Amino acid sequence: MFSHEEIRTGQGTLQYRRDTVTGISCRISSERIKRGIDQIPAVTYIPEGCPFCPGRVEQVTPTFADGSRIIHGESVTFPNLFPFAAWHTVTVITREHAVERFTRQQLVDALTGQVESLLPHQGYASINWNFLPSSGASLAHPHLQGMVDRYPSARVRCYLEGAGKYQEEWGRPYWTDFREHERDSDRYLFGDDILWVANAVPVGEREVLGVLPGATLGEFAAVIPRCADGILAVIDLYRSLGTYAFNMSLFFDARQGSDFSAFCSMIARINPNAASLSDSSFMERLHIEPLILTSPEELAAQYRKGYGGIFHPTTISH
Repeated sequence: MFSHEEIRTGQGTLQYRRDTVTGISCRISSERIKRGIDQIPAVTYIPEGCPFCPGRVEQVTPTFADGSRIIHGESVTFPNLFPFAAWHTVTVITREHAVERFTRQQLVDALTGQVESLLPHQGYASINWNFLPSSGASLAHPHLQGMVDRYPSARVRCYLEGAGKYQEEWGRPYWTDFREHERDSDRYLFGDDILWVANAVPVGEREVLGVLPGATLGEFAAVIPRCADGILAVIDLYRSLGTYAFNMSLFFDARQGSDFSAFCSMIARINPNAASLSDSSFMERLHIEPLILTSPEELAAQYRKGYGGIFHPTTISH
């Protein structure tokens, strides 16, 4: 399923990794983490003028065609004012502008609002989260973005095409084999029904994959609480390693009864600082070949070494 080549460099080793099913590749250079550029956040983001804070979110955000917004607990969902998908919605997760720790209910409510806003629309759905400006969030107030498009985005297309070829060659569903392979690997983190692993070929720093039961957005609704537990456990793991900013995407197939497994991808991002330093460079944006600092096996080892007992979601079976 995966291949890698390792070479010696002046400062250590460099790994070239490739996912043989999707063709996604990356480079891992662990020595670069010693630069110390990923520090605890030094910038405080104040709420003055924030359109997502209470008192303004009800006044300045757009509404659906019937004049409503979707409310679940603290979350508020509405159409994106500046969409970049055929159907694009936003969910404000919390009333608080700056959040130290999210609760399970806050995340469940926000994900539920997203599903409700996307389900009426046909196509390939995704639920996405940029947390903090260094992850690409244009507004610091925590919010999700949901999209539905007629065609799958590039990453989903890679998996759909690659899994089809895998089935033809091996006579077995790719995602079934992936689960069995990674559950017994040194990249396994936790979970069974939802399998959480450090991705063998990461597309970003400290990437964690959560492989979900089912393929579609409609099937996701039944596992939202368990998925929220896993997302919160990964956030806790990131914070224990000194990382606050992150990106998350949940990807779904448009077809009922397919062999595709919906999945959650999370990557850590450089923490906000006065220079708004991003960990994306020409390698990621132009070569489409991420440069990674932490190997998947090391991330899983760090989890097992000290964090598993602390951030172990009790509702997830092992």
